[in-house]
Amino acid sequence: MGTRWFGRRIRWRIFGFLFAFGLIAYVQRTGVTIAAERMMPELHLSQLQIGWIEQAFVVGYCIFQLPGGLFGQRFGARTAFTLFGIVAFAAVLATPAAPAILSGAALFAVLLGAQFVLGVAQAGIFPVSNGVFEAWFPARQWALALGAQNMGLNLGAALTPPLIAVLMTTLGWQQALAWSAIPPVLLIGLWAWYARNTPREHPSVSAAELAELGELAHATVDDKITVRRLLRLLTHRNTSLLALSYLAMNYSFYLLSNWCFLYLIQQRHFSVLQSGWLAMAPPIAAGVGSGVGGVLTGRLCERYGATWGYRGVPLVALPLVGALLLVAVQTANAYVAVAALTACFGFVEINEAAYWAASMAVGRSDSMAVGGVLNTGGTLGGIIGIPVVAYLSGRNAWGTAFAIGSVCAVAAALLWLGIDADRSVVGTEHLAGTQPPTLA
Repeated sequence: MGTRWFGRRIRWRIFGFLFAFGLIAYVQRTGVTIAAERMMPELHLSQLQIGWIEQAFVVGYCIFQLPGGLFGQRFGARTAFTLFGIVAFAAVLATPAAPAILSGAALFAVLLGAQFVLGVAQAGIFPVSNGVFEAWFPARQWALALGAQNMGLNLGAALTPPLIAVLMTTLGWQQALAWSAIPPVLLIGLWAWYARNTPREHPSVSAAELAELGELAHATVDDKITVRRLLRLLTHRNTSLLALSYLAMNYSFYLLSNWCFLYLIQQRHFSVLQSGWLAMAPPIAAGVGSGVGGVLTGRLCERYGATWGYRGVPLVALPLVGALLLVAVQTANAYVAVAALTACFGFVEINEAAYWAASMAVGRSDSMAVGGVLNTGGTLGGIIGIPVVAYLSGRNAWGTAFAIGSVCAVAAALLWLGIDADRSVVGTEHLAGTQPPTLA
């Protein structure tokens, strides 16, 4: 691919920032789920209370998906990511700091509030990333960029269990969370200095790179969105079905990402350190799946067009997720269960590029807003799933929790049959006579 893809192409440097923001976001959000094993006895919290703390993040994350996307369209990605990063940094530090001055109900309330604010701060990351990719990359590279970004998210998820587990055993859970909050500060500063909202605004973008983008080089992120446009994208069939399918798939995602560590301790009887290292395997597989999914989805779109190109991977991978969840919970061998969970997470995340690239094809210049709707559906999967899994796991009913995930995965696949990525929500009122880019 050489310099044409990576060398002096500024879009790949912008991608590098988004990759890092995604990685750090998952370290920040996953830290509490790992530290929970020590937080519960030290702070006298029940497993259900830990579930509500995790739920607070997901609620904030869900509510502010669409507002976060609209904020990005109004003020641009440069300002949006800077603000998101600063607020997230403060929220992460609040969790280890709170027990030094509070206890009981007041402490629980602050822990809930900190996770809620962290969810609010991170809510706009991926909807705004959607708009950045739509503006900076030709359509043929959307799935590739999205899959590669999602590799960063899962790398963060893979690094967090052993990182937090090791820091917890040597420094305690509070120091573990505090030290993990420091790296984003440098990233935020560099982004605020280097980034621009569109390629034409960046002084280092060459004429050759602008030519590669074609019509996209002349596009700008809309600074506002009318109520009429907002209602159209909210009620569009493709937007609704994408969000509903993503909701169903993300029950399985949150089951694997939030509860795998405790499942390995409570049900498979591994130690904390063993679980920390073994819990790396599923997100590593997820990272590989994300990258493979990006490449595969892009090639399917080039060969079969947008509609069946985006459908192809989910229609195969999601039923496999359903089957592997049942294998993981039914097998008597603990290491076979780990292998099944690892493969399962890989087949969950192989679909990410299809969902997000389809939302870009459907949304076009409103891709930040459509991405917000998509991820609202995805986080609703967590809002529904986290308390369900917390309740069932607290009663040692892990089998039921996994069976629900199996049903949801199959339902998510079937919903793809109604999604037509060739139909965009964008109307003529803001296309200004341009034609949407092709995937080829």
